[in-house]
Amino acid sequence: MRKICPALLVIGALTGCAHQQPLVSTGQLTVIQDSAALPPPERPDLTAADRQSLIGPLDTIQIDVFNVPDLSREVQVDAGGQVAMPLIGTIDARGRTARELSQTIESALRGRYVRNPDVTVNIKSSVSQVVTMDGQVTEPGLYPVTNQMTLLRAIASAKGLSEFAKQEEVVILRTVNGRKMAGLYNIDAIRRGAYADPAIYANDIVVVGDSPARRRFRDIVSLAPLLAAPLIAVLN
Repeated sequence: MRKICPALLVIGALTGCAHQQPLVSTGQLTVIQDSAALPPPERPDLTAADRQSLIGPLDTIQIDVFNVPDLSREVQVDAGGQVAMPLIGTIDARGRTARELSQTIESALRGRYVRNPDVTVNIKSSVSQVVTMDGQVTEPGLYPVTNQMTLLRAIASAKGLSEFAKQEEVVILRTVNGRKMAGLYNIDAIRRGAYADPAIYANDIVVVGDSPARRRFRDIVSLAPLLAAPLIAVLN
């Protein structure tokens, strides 16, 4: 009777556990069995509701005052969230939308300096609207939060999950109304359509957990040839 290498048994058990159940329709997902019958998206499906982009420290903005070129300029918000304008001095831009800041500038100019001012503000580049990607992603770091950023898109920005990522243990840390909050997510479940891909906002911190089982699996696979060598010799 032939003996079976224990390492091979462990590898087989680990790979067997990785088997996934077939996709089924749920309240969140409709599974089309015939892939050729998957319908194309409708026009509303190709767009999503815009989120407000807020101005923050060190962002660069363009301020244009119609018919007053001396007041039009590109400026960088300072570290305290302030911008300096001729005639009206410094204005707090932090946490405002471009439209809100343009209205504030118009109010400051109206009457005393410019009759019926027409001000347009555009955010040219933003360094304040970022998400922190940490843990088991390929490239941890700070990444810009785009208008439609989601958890999967944020992970893709960080070049995907690392070899030892624990897909069922991904945490989003967020401050809401001064209170620290955390949400736990399962990346594999999101990919399979079990629930929606959650939105990511500026100042979120995403932490991808570490999988000890994946590390053990790698170690076992690396040792398997050494453990199997004596068995091969016996069988021969």
